Amino acid sequence: MNYKSLIIILLLLTSCINNTDIIKHNTDSIKNLTKFSNSGFALIYDEKLFYEKIINTKMSDRDLIIFQKNLNKGTSVKIANPANNKSLIAQVGKNSFYPNFNNSVISKRIATDLELSVDEPFIVIEEIVHNSAFIAKKTKMFDEEKKVADKAPVDKITVNNLNKSEKNKNSVTIKKFNYSIKIADFYFIDTAQMMKNKIINETNIDKIEIQKLSKNKFRVILGPYLDLKSLKKEYNKLAKFNFENIEIIRNVK
Repeated sequence: MNYKSLIIILLLLTSCINNTDIIKHNTDSIKNLTKFSNSGFALIYDEKLFYEKIINTKMSDRDLIIFQKNLNKGTSVKIANPANNKSLIAQVGKNSFYPNFNNSVISKRIATDLELSVDEPFIVIEEIVHNSAFIAKKTKMFDEEKKVADKAPVDKITVNNLNKSEKNKNSVTIKKFNYSIKIADFYFIDTAQMMKNKIINETNIDKIEIQKLSKNKFRVILGPYLDLKSLKKEYNKLAKFNFENIEIIRNVK
């Protein structure tokens, strides 16, 4: 094979690469540098969700367990409530189906301990590396707390509603609903623009922009959305793209 023929073949192969593959390669490069994290709205477990087939796996109200599609069973995670900076350590349970809009399913005990709002159960999930001293300490705490939880009666587990709680009225400032949808971060502005164009061309979403976070970090983001209904509606339009880790971000005003 002569040199010119080789060049032609290489050009043809290059032209066949799908734009989506290029985008995925760039996002994977950033993703592989960090452990898994995600911010979004949790689904607080209730038995009726199982019977109505919204989820397909049961969970005990007392469990320090979370269902999360991106993480393997047994993975330890830190779950935080940004509204009050409370956090705890939990473990990923069995694989479970749940609505795409939700970033996880959590037990009532987790919701109670974090003092989550029923109307706005926004959480941040972070994977914990098992070989750290931190996880060794927290695993011991997890086991001890689980023993206590197993003895606690279920009817004492309640979920706080921050919008109605007189107890928290003076200590917690209720912020207005204001969220955006983070698609991904990219190394190159051209790749971010490709993603933006793809979303515009294949959906009727128009609230989309590219944010320059640093010299080599460009974020494609949708929003802002000022109510849950519109946020969920636009989020569900993205299901066709099969994104692995879309995040919902609370906008601080």
